[in-house]
Amino acid sequence: MKAIILARVSTEEQKEAGNSLPAQVERLKSYCKRKGYSIVETFSFDESAYKTKRDEFDRILEFLKINNKEKVVICFDKVDRFSRNVFDKRVSALYELAMKGEIELHFVSDSLVINSEISATEKFHFGINLGLAKYYSDAISDNVKRANEQKIRKGEFPGKAHIGYKNIKLQDESKDIIVDQERAFLIKKAFELYATGKFSMKSLTQEMNIRGLRNYPSNKKITTSQIHKILRDHFYYGMMLWKDHLYQHKYEPIITKDLFKQVQEVIDSFNRQNFKRTNKPYIFRGMIKCKECGCSISPELKKGKYVYYHCTNYHKKHKKLDWINQDDLLKQVKKLLKSIKLSPKAVQKLKSKLRTVHESEQFYFKESKAKLEKRFNAIGGYKKVMYEDRLEGRITTDEYDKKIEEYHKEEDDLMIQLEEHTHGNQNFYIGANKILDISQRAWEIFESSEVEEKIQLLNFLLQNCELEDKKLLFKLKTPFEGVLEYANTGNLLPGSDSNRRPID
Repeated sequence: MKAIILARVSTEEQKEAGNSLPAQVERLKSYCKRKGYSIVETFSFDESAYKTKRDEFDRILEFLKINNKEKVVICFDKVDRFSRNVFDKRVSALYELAMKGEIELHFVSDSLVINSEISATEKFHFGINLGLAKYYSDAISDNVKRANEQKIRKGEFPGKAHIGYKNIKLQDESKDIIVDQERAFLIKKAFELYATGKFSMKSLTQEMNIRGLRNYPSNKKITTSQIHKILRDHFYYGMMLWKDHLYQHKYEPIITKDLFKQVQEVIDSFNRQNFKRTNKPYIFRGMIKCKECGCSISPELKKGKYVYYHCTNYHKKHKKLDWINQDDLLKQVKKLLKSIKLSPKAVQKLKSKLRTVHESEQFYFKESKAKLEKRFNAIGGYKKVMYEDRLEGRITTDEYDKKIEEYHKEEDDLMIQLEEHTHGNQNFYIGANKILDISQRAWEIFESSEVEEKIQLLNFLLQNCELEDKKLLFKLKTPFEGVLEYANTGNLLPGSDSNRRPID
């Protein structure tokens, strides 16, 4: 009689010498030799017997369909090499074939043969073995779930380390995750570059591959989908996602929460765009509305080089469509960008005022930070008391878990507030100087920039732009509205009139 050998292990079982694929194959070959069976095919693979999608096992079923001219013996080492799931359709399919006498199932180490002539006792034996195999898998699954839940509560991530981190084994054979110093700074750089808004996912992927960002430990290049996943991953600022919930982890963050938020805003802004990016010189595309009807002002390229804008007139409110040359709009923008330039004396005076404002707020920042730190430390003490109460049986495990989760959420909020206070002080002068630098060099920057950069600069400065009789109406964004007011009046704060104004 012809025989098929089937040897299977899961990834974990492959480590066990007695359960390894070579060991199973040798036992099954010896069995077939003793029985006088002719081996026509050997299947040897690493695949879970508990999951519903079993590609390798399905190949065996296809083999049986093709070679069904004569009775075949299928040899397994044990029943659990066949399946650990009693609801697996493959179990019933092969069992029915065996009951029809078309095949026989031999489980060598279990001394069990399934064919059309087996007794009720043997059928019961087979069912018991399948049930035990399922129970074994379920018990392992429950243990893994409990272990993972325990790790999550301790701030430990149960899975494989994210790119920028790496798994290590400690001296006591336990495992941990640490920052991968060779890649962490590149992960941070990826966030910083994308936050500028100058990169698409594809161009950032190319940039990071050039800079040497690679997968660990395979050292393969990063893909665009991986970059997208990295930029969306909370893990890098201190939170881990597990079963659709965020938990604080204990590992060193690579980026700040603030940088993560900036990147999410850029990603979302790309997703909101309702037009394809183009290399054509449409600087004001999607930026201006018609004052009369509220429709978009649309660009059009004429004679291959001249750009004109006009109202789409979707609501049919215009009797005549007026066209305006892009150069005429740029002349108005030039007046605006030059109008926010301050004299050197005014710049020094403004910096002096800003410095006074900053110094007056130092006490507030220090006092607030001290309160936040005091509350954070107090929560740490409360958690220790809660732990002792749980050990002594003064509270239940459910009460403990619920309260600890509340404390963790409050700790997360406190950490974010502390971070904002810390960076608020550090970034004050940087932000103020950046605003003043842009104000002083706005037209120079605009004139020397590429189209995409010009679009970004105008979006950074202007809002609520409208076109009325070929005149561009606008409202400057905060704090540039204040800079313009200061340039015109010498007052630090903007005036009460926040309506759109023409570019005079």
